[in-house]
Amino acid sequence: MDDGAVLKVKTTGGETILLNDQLPLLPVRDSVVFPGMTIPLAVGRPASLAALDAAGPEGLILVATQRDPETENPNLSELHRWGCISRVIRIVDTRAGGRQAVIIGLLRAELLEISSLNPYLGVRLNIIKEPRIDDELATEKRTKVLNLAHRVIDLRQDYPNEWKKGLTDLPNSAMLSDLIASNLPLSTEERIDFVSEESPTKRLEKLMRHLEREITIVETQNALKTQAGRLEISDIREQLLRKRMRDIQNEIGGTDSSQSEVDELRDRLGKLQLTDDARDQSDRELKRLASLPSQAPERHLIRNYLECIIELPWSTETGDELDLAEARSVLERDHYGIPKVKERILEYLAVQKLAPEAKAPILCFVGPPGVGKTSLGKSIAEAMGRKFTRTSLGGVRDEAEIRGHRRTYVGSMPGRILQNLRRIEFCNPVFLLDEIDKTGMDYRGDPASALLEVLDPEQNDSFCDHYLEVSFDLSKILFIATANSLETIPEALLDRMEIIELPGYTQPEKIEIVRRHLFPKQAAEHGLEPNSINLKLEAIETLVEEFTREPGVRSAERQIAALMRKLAIKVVRESPKTALTVDSSFVKESLGNPPHLPHTTEETTQPGVIVGLAATSHGGEILFVEATTAAGAGEVKLRLTGQLGETMRESAETALSWVRANAKSLGLSSPVLSGGEIHVHVPEGAVPKDGPSAGVALASAIVSVLSGKKASGTLAMTGELSLRGRVLAVGGIKDKLMAAARSGVKTVLIPRRNEKDLTEVPKYVRDSLSIISVDGVSEVIDHALH
Repeated sequence: MDDGAVLKVKTTGGETILLNDQLPLLPVRDSVVFPGMTIPLAVGRPASLAALDAAGPEGLILVATQRDPETENPNLSELHRWGCISRVIRIVDTRAGGRQAVIIGLLRAELLEISSLNPYLGVRLNIIKEPRIDDELATEKRTKVLNLAHRVIDLRQDYPNEWKKGLTDLPNSAMLSDLIASNLPLSTEERIDFVSEESPTKRLEKLMRHLEREITIVETQNALKTQAGRLEISDIREQLLRKRMRDIQNEIGGTDSSQSEVDELRDRLGKLQLTDDARDQSDRELKRLASLPSQAPERHLIRNYLECIIELPWSTETGDELDLAEARSVLERDHYGIPKVKERILEYLAVQKLAPEAKAPILCFVGPPGVGKTSLGKSIAEAMGRKFTRTSLGGVRDEAEIRGHRRTYVGSMPGRILQNLRRIEFCNPVFLLDEIDKTGMDYRGDPASALLEVLDPEQNDSFCDHYLEVSFDLSKILFIATANSLETIPEALLDRMEIIELPGYTQPEKIEIVRRHLFPKQAAEHGLEPNSINLKLEAIETLVEEFTREPGVRSAERQIAALMRKLAIKVVRESPKTALTVDSSFVKESLGNPPHLPHTTEETTQPGVIVGLAATSHGGEILFVEATTAAGAGEVKLRLTGQLGETMRESAETALSWVRANAKSLGLSSPVLSGGEIHVHVPEGAVPKDGPSAGVALASAIVSVLSGKKASGTLAMTGELSLRGRVLAVGGIKDKLMAAARSGVKTVLIPRRNEKDLTEVPKYVRDSLSIISVDGVSEVIDHALH
């Protein structure tokens, strides 16, 4: 912007300033700045920030009010013609990327034309010079205005008496009129009318009318209070006061927008069935809101809080549909298998039907990814006729995500629990807390600890969110948590939940899930008609056995999607009239080489290789334990590789100690036992491995390499080893046996103490394996090595 003519001007307060007839323009939405008025302004628009930078601290800027607050980039015609030349006192950066500017008004100015557009609006202006000495008429009217102002101060209890002296000491009428007008409860249009008036005398005449109206309102309020004070019922008295106040406002013309806002909120709150605490808190906040001036920055904070209270479902419920036959039908339609889980859900529905006031249990579905934990929660909600809502806790590290932020913080809001209830508008949904085992903890608190109150049926009827600051009843919610592993869940939180395990699917279950659910779903999503595709059973078997090796069905769904894309290309290119056929050869042709083939036999063609079994958070899997030796002198050294955890390393040391102690009975005469190195390696070294289950496999591998005997390639084993050579019980038997069956294993050695767990193993898995129970490592070696 070109520099304009430099002018030397005195303000009404007597300050001499030098300024150009061109200044950067700062448009504001609702505020009106008067000369002598100090006000903070939030600045966030790029052009406004650029104008603020151009003015700089202690610089001058022209502040003008928009005609429409919603306009984002106003031009000259969209601004009020009159503004105020202001000095920038201080600029503070805010967290949201904007700035907070504190300015003081100096002089009135008329906007003439825009002198520049980029990077900010520059405006050419006409500076209004006001008289600093009153004439006789101004002195007379000033006296009347002072008397009226003193009367208002006497009537208003919230106005201090010291204001009288402050008004009397002002040097001229221009400053007096601006100061009083800036503090009266006026609309934006009325304030602009004062700013646009160049004559201080005429401004005093307008002030007299506004002050007389204010006196009438205050006197009427006081009279009504005196009259209503005689009434015995406080609610009737309050209603009477508010009705008479509205009548007064209508009579004198116009309504107070801020009071209308308070009345609207009060009416909405009155329709709610709030708790006593919530009712008292909302009443206190309403009184605070009513006492604040319309321009107070706290108003929107209080309104947001009251809106939160209004929008929360304090008593709005969905009626439960407790038809067990219908619920079973929904569960069977959406999920194949998992009979124990379905039975537990039906038990809960039966209890709800007999005892509606019974506290809802906190269920926790634990299982590997892809087994349908989240979709099961949706089916439960549908079976019960309730709303469903979900929040993911994976990676959450801030306690405030659960309990909310206190209102003293900028941008505070309720926690995720109340936010979800606010969104679905019902207080008894099925609430899924997904990935509860993946919460973290840092300097911001421990979200898992914050969940203790949420998931405790004995105390969640009075859950207190930090933002809400009053108790809210969560006891009507059916909480369902999901997790892949229980190891990372704190013991106190685990104790509050009923654990329901969802194991990985068996091969027949996967085949049925593909046929019933995944195939029709993916066909429809790819624009194909499921009935037009001839899906062969052999194709599903090939897909499940050779192209997926996971406990869930997500990978299977991705592979089916790939097949659907191949079929879609075929339909578009060839437009076949006959039905499409998906057989085993089409699966292999479309998906390429199978990534999973049985390979245990080829891995155990030499001594020192043993097939072990492991249970992970993703289901069961087989692992190979390899051992080799190197001659040397001195003590026998044990070298371990393959990302082994501390427990597994201890198992290897225990295995070596047992082998050395029983070398004679085992018939071992290798020179390595007198001096050398035994190297034990578990392949796939990038994958961490830990746990005691591989103890017997480690001992068998060491005996195999020292004796030169090979292990059967179709035999696998699991069990913890003790120094006495006992085979101790381990966990995850079902997952391990299912993994063995998938991998082509024919014989499995398990601890005798785990025989009780075989009832959980599917019959087809038990029938496909020769399961041998053992008590000692000697039995394991007799069965495994030949």
